[in-house]
Amino acid sequence: MPNRLTDETSPYLLQHAENPVDWWPWGETALNFARRENRPILLSIGYSACHWCHVMAHESFEDADVAAVMNRLFVCIKVDREERPDLDQIYQTAQQMLTHRTGGWPLTMFLTPDGAPFFGGTYFPKSPRYGLPGFPDLLKQMAQVFVERRSDIDKQNTALLKAMSEMLPRATAPDDLDVRPLNALRKALDASFDTVHGGFGDAPKFPHPGDLAFLMRRATQYGDAEAGKMALTTLRRMAEGGIHDQLGGGFSRYSVDEEWSIPHFEKMLYDNGPLLALYAEAWAMTDDALFRAAAEGIATWTMREMQSPAAAGEGGYYSSLDADSEGKEGKFYVWDSSEVRQLLSPDEYAFAARHWGLNGPPNFENALWNLRITVALDQHDKDAAASIESARAKLFAAREQRIHPGRDEKILTSWNALMIEGMVHAARIFRRADWLASARGALTFVRTVFWKDGRLLATGKDGRAHLDAYLDDHAFLIAALLEMLQTDFRIEDLAFARELADALLENFEDRQLGGFFFTRHDHEPLIHRPKPGHDNAMPAGNAVAAWSLQRLAQLCGEQRYADAAERTLHLFQAQMLQQPGGCASMLRALEEWLTPPRLVLLRGPKDQVAEWQERLARMVLPDVQILGLPNAINDLPEVLRKPESTHVNAWVCSGVTCLSPMENWTELERILKHGFLL
Repeated sequence: MPNRLTDETSPYLLQHAENPVDWWPWGETALNFARRENRPILLSIGYSACHWCHVMAHESFEDADVAAVMNRLFVCIKVDREERPDLDQIYQTAQQMLTHRTGGWPLTMFLTPDGAPFFGGTYFPKSPRYGLPGFPDLLKQMAQVFVERRSDIDKQNTALLKAMSEMLPRATAPDDLDVRPLNALRKALDASFDTVHGGFGDAPKFPHPGDLAFLMRRATQYGDAEAGKMALTTLRRMAEGGIHDQLGGGFSRYSVDEEWSIPHFEKMLYDNGPLLALYAEAWAMTDDALFRAAAEGIATWTMREMQSPAAAGEGGYYSSLDADSEGKEGKFYVWDSSEVRQLLSPDEYAFAARHWGLNGPPNFENALWNLRITVALDQHDKDAAASIESARAKLFAAREQRIHPGRDEKILTSWNALMIEGMVHAARIFRRADWLASARGALTFVRTVFWKDGRLLATGKDGRAHLDAYLDDHAFLIAALLEMLQTDFRIEDLAFARELADALLENFEDRQLGGFFFTRHDHEPLIHRPKPGHDNAMPAGNAVAAWSLQRLAQLCGEQRYADAAERTLHLFQAQMLQQPGGCASMLRALEEWLTPPRLVLLRGPKDQVAEWQERLARMVLPDVQILGLPNAINDLPEVLRKPESTHVNAWVCSGVTCLSPMENWTELERILKHGFLL
């Protein structure tokens, strides 16, 4: 019999709508019921693409006997962590503080009726194993603790909430922003770099786009060759590895081994957007075909499988693909060598086996192969290139006939913003109008469906949007709009960015201490209100907000945006110094506060402006904002207001001062390449 999740929009919640568990969605109705009945809450947080979430669901939540125990002892609440990142942040932190163990999903928390946690963990098996108690036994034990040890729970909760409050950042002196955290991160990355396989630290390995972007800036802005080598080596090894879908494009969440060979097969939109931008820049720096192929693969996969149809009045990007298909992780992606041999001609197989490692021992569960590049393709060998391309097409076509992993078709504002930003950045470098059109379609969808009466919404599906947007949604969307302005300037995009920035300052800023809360000032009261500055799977919202506001201030001449960014940097200064390894995105904002980016304004006929923009795109200038302003664009802010001309004029500006306009491309190129500052 269906439970209370049947009317939800989240595919993850709908996956549990037929469970025998009497699930409630999070909300006042469920919390009031728990208080009225004086029953503890079992809070289960996960997401659609999560492998171990599926395992626990099959073992316990679909089991009538286990469900009966859950229903008898607890008010059971199911949460999609992608819809409610506020809840996920709070209870992940609580779980780690209570158990002194790392968090993850599924997150399993036991709460008082007021939402205060008293125990938690991640995956629990139905029967005892892996050193973990059986889930039914744990349920009975926690219900007993709730009844018999309420005073202990209350004392623990008081201490926990005090500790969580003390975790919030504290502002430092107003004159202490300097390069020390930047140097500390550079040193930390050098110390942890895997010189053989790329990446940082041991298995499991995650892409960490923020760290790679930091190293790329070190290389392009300051001539740090070793930083560039670390970034490019990592990007190369990832592109060659099994974490990269060699047939269909796109990257999985992480690799379980140090060689990037075997991924956790889920594909997340939020990983692939930043990686697309990085691979585009890597190609612009090196002209390496491997980087071009990786970028093209991400963009192609996104448009083919992850974009809702514009013909249906949509255009936004879906969230993720499951790790599992047919109940098995990775089944869609892996191969039996005999199947490959049957699909390919002898010559194709000979090249493919060598290129993707099929002539070596199996690398997945001792019987199957996950494709990875073991021998690089010689681009000068036309026969090999043609054979590999033919083999790839045949294997992809055969794989398309398999049962596909589940797709979470929920559309999230923040994740869409990350992909829009990456797609636009890559479109500018590769001169791909189709990629730009894809990003423009997603941006139009988000603005049309998720921006209502000056209020941004966080999530939606099938045209139904709901839930107030969070810090990340606002900050990431402003960043995406700034990228769009550098590629396809429209005055309405600048106006939208300013509206979002105003909403951010009005509804999220801590006006006393600086920085931005994760939730709006009028958000439902929760046991804690985070103010995140540390990067996790995605960049920290405060970091992106500070960076975006600084850049927007430069375009609009709005000092209040720059002031809010500066207050944010002061607030997180201590954290940047103490934990630079988790603050790559905040350090990007600090870097631009210390050395503000130059602004290049191109004014003239549309076709000539576009030509100069295309040339500039290949130069990889992270410390420069470049705006192409054709003659027909009017109503510009004073900062951008330059006279029209019959030919291109370029202004290079620093602060409020600009060089005399340049008509000569060579002169502009020389100034930008040599880092000329006013």
